[in-house]
Amino acid sequence: MQAGLPIRARLWHDYGQMRQNPRQDRTPKPLTTAALNDMALRYVARFATSAAKLEAYLLRKIRERGWEGDGHAPVSALVERFVAAGYVDDEVYARSKTGSLLRRGYGKRRIDQTLGAAGIAVEVREAVAAGEGDLRRAALALARKRRFGPFGKAKQDRALSEKQLAAMLRAGHRLDMARELVNSSSIEAAELWAAGDE
Repeated sequence: MQAGLPIRARLWHDYGQMRQNPRQDRTPKPLTTAALNDMALRYVARFATSAAKLEAYLLRKIRERGWEGDGHAPVSALVERFVAAGYVDDEVYARSKTGSLLRRGYGKRRIDQTLGAAGIAVEVREAVAAGEGDLRRAALALARKRRFGPFGKAKQDRALSEKQLAAMLRAGHRLDMARELVNSSSIEAAELWAAGDE
C-alpha cells in the first residue's frame, strides 16, 4: 500500500486484508465418531431420507473433511443403528416419495427410477407401487398442470399432440394413458377416464 494515499483509503485496505475471506483460511476439522453421529442426527431430523441416501451423505462428508479415528469410519454401523432405532425407514420414505411424485403428476416408471436412485430395494418399491387409479389421477394432474389435450387453449394438431405425448412419456406414464388424455374430446371425458379404476 502506498504511503501517499489518504488515511481512509489505507484503513479500508488494512480492514479488507484483515477480513479477506476468513472461512477460506479455516480448514474443517476431521470428523470423529461423535461428530459423525451428530451430523447424521441433524440430517435425518431435517430431511426425509433412505438408508442408502444417509450413507452416501456421510461418506461424502468424510471425503470432504477426513476421518480422525482409527481405521475406517463406522458409517454402515451408524446407518444400521439409525434404521434399528426407526430414524430411517425405507418403506416409509418410499411411500412418502411415491405420494409426492404422484401428486406432481409423475408416472410409474419415473417413480421407480427415483426410488431406485435413492437406494430403495425392488421388493419395497413393489410393495408401495401405485395402483391403476392413482396412476390415472397422476396422468390427469400432469395434463391439467401442463395444459395438455383438452386442458390446452390451442387447437390440437398432430405436431402438438406428439410433443405432449413425448412429455407424458418422459414423466413416466404409459403410452396408452398418455394417448387417452392427449386425445380426450373434453375435460369431462378426461376426468371421467381418470376416475375409473380399470
